[in-house]
Amino acid sequence: MGQVVALDSLLHARQVWHGRATPAPDSSQPTGWPDLDAILPAGGWPEHALTEILLPADGVGELQLLLPTLARLTRAARSVVVIAPPYLPCVAGWEARGVAMAQVDIVQAGERDVLWAAEQCLRSGSCAAVLAWPVQADDRALRRLQVAADTGKALAFVFRDRRHAVQASPAALRLELESTPGWQVRVRKCRGGNPPVGAVPLASGWS
Repeated sequence: MGQVVALDSLLHARQVWHGRATPAPDSSQPTGWPDLDAILPAGGWPEHALTEILLPADGVGELQLLLPTLARLTRAARSVVVIAPPYLPCVAGWEARGVAMAQVDIVQAGERDVLWAAEQCLRSGSCAAVLAWPVQADDRALRRLQVAADTGKALAFVFRDRRHAVQASPAALRLELESTPGWQVRVRKCRGGNPPVGAVPLASGWS
C-alpha cells in the first residue's frame, strides 16, 4: 500500500494543481426587477445568451417580465424582434411602459418557421433582443439559439409551457413564471451559480 501523504503538504509543495472558481462576470443587462437581479449570479440577464421562460399558460404576464428590458433597449435605439406571440402586443400599453415601438418588429411565423426566424435574427448582429414562442423545441434547437445569441451578441428569450421543465435545457437561465398564489418567478437554472430555493415575488414592481 502506498504511503499516505497529507493533502496540505502536497498543495504547499505545489505538487497538486489548485483550481479556483471563476465568478460570473457582472451583467450589463439588468432585468429591471431589483429582487430578481439580486439573486441572479451576474445581477441581470446572462449576456449574449438564451433565457428560457416556462409558463403555466400563455398570457399570465410573461411580457410584463420583459417590459423593463425592452423599454431600456428600445429607448437606446436598439432593435427588438418579437416572433409568433400568441397575442398581439398592446402598442399603447407598451408605449405607456416606456417601450419605443418604432424599434420593435413583430414577425408572424408558422410553427415550423419560428425557430428558424429566431436563429436568423439572433445571428444577424442587428438585434438587441429576440423573443420567440416555439411550439416545439428540442435540445438541439435550443442549443442553436444559444449559439446564435452568442454569435450575434443578443439576448434571446424563449417562452415555453412549463411541462417542459422536466427536460434538460442548454439555456443559460431558466425561469418559471407562477401566477398563483401571487405573481412570482422561480429560478430553475442559472449559469454561474446555484438556483435559489424560493420564488421571487414580482408584485413590488420594476425599476
